[in-house]
Amino acid sequence: MSKSLKRVVAAAEALGLKIQPVTMDVSTKTAREAADAIGSAVDQIAKSIIFRGMASELPILFVTAGSNRVDPAKAAGVAGEGLGKADAAFIRAMTGFAIGGVSPIGHIGPVRAFWDPCLNDYSTIWAAAGTPHHMFEIAPIQLQQAIGAAVGEFTQSDQG
Repeated sequence: MSKSLKRVVAAAEALGLKIQPVTMDVSTKTAREAADAIGSAVDQIAKSIIFRGMASELPILFVTAGSNRVDPAKAAGVAGEGLGKADAAFIRAMTGFAIGGVSPIGHIGPVRAFWDPCLNDYSTIWAAAGTPHHMFEIAPIQLQQAIGAAVGEFTQSDQG
């Protein structure tokens, strides 16, 4: 078991969440790949998108439904500070995860989190478990509450 996966499992336990990571034989780096691999709707995939807070210099997490994209202007308004691109090195250094496997739980440092209300349309959602080949299923409200994510309107749909 990778260090990242172990960290996610330990974080879930510490948060009182009961998860069972599933190992995927194919990549789940994109929401479409993840949905196809697990057999779910694309919007049941909880994408963990990290931005760099321009004032705080800290990572800010936006958990969004698979077909939605984070609108940087809306996200900055929700976060209350300007947002910059978080490159792979920043994400790895601040969260402990590589792009494509960023989990909403198990970060190595503090992360402010915001939640896409579209995720609450489902009884369960799937999130990355710390690697591009591991996912876990969970009720959206459980995950939202566990990470202390504030609900916000920060997305634009990729559809239509």
